[in-house]
Amino acid sequence: MSSPAPPPAGPPVGPGAVAVLLATLGRRVREEIDTALRAEQLTMRHLSALGHLARRPGLSYSELGRRAGVTAQSMQATLRQLEERGAVERRTEPGRGRVAELHVTPDGRRLLTRAEKAVAEVERGMLASVPRPERALLARTLVGMLGRLGEDTP
Repeated sequence: MSSPAPPPAGPPVGPGAVAVLLATLGRRVREEIDTALRAEQLTMRHLSALGHLARRPGLSYSELGRRAGVTAQSMQATLRQLEERGAVERRTEPGRGRVAELHVTPDGRRLLTRAEKAVAEVERGMLASVPRPERALLARTLVGMLGRLGEDTP
């Protein structure tokens, strides 16, 4: 007599199961987004900087670094790459010393639009099995979870 087949694997249960699922999903989505952005020769850090600057022109390296969770020096390197591509420009008012006001250029806006479309395509694939009415609830839930962890929404 053979032993019975094991039951089908279901979602993990127990303490920490949701956190592990979210961490795994986050890693997997990040990989998909990185692959999609590679076609535009961008990284998530580039996309983050462009997105923040498009919404709040004039942010400094330090402010952008805080929002992205990286050092000002690391953000400077990211923005230097975007400046070299003509996607971002520095504007410094007289008398402001070394403080840089950063702005997205028209080329940068077009690049941001293409990158956002690539990310939206990843999202469409990820949410394909989630019914439309549940997507808004999912987004609100995730924003609430980020807020409880002290994170701003991206």
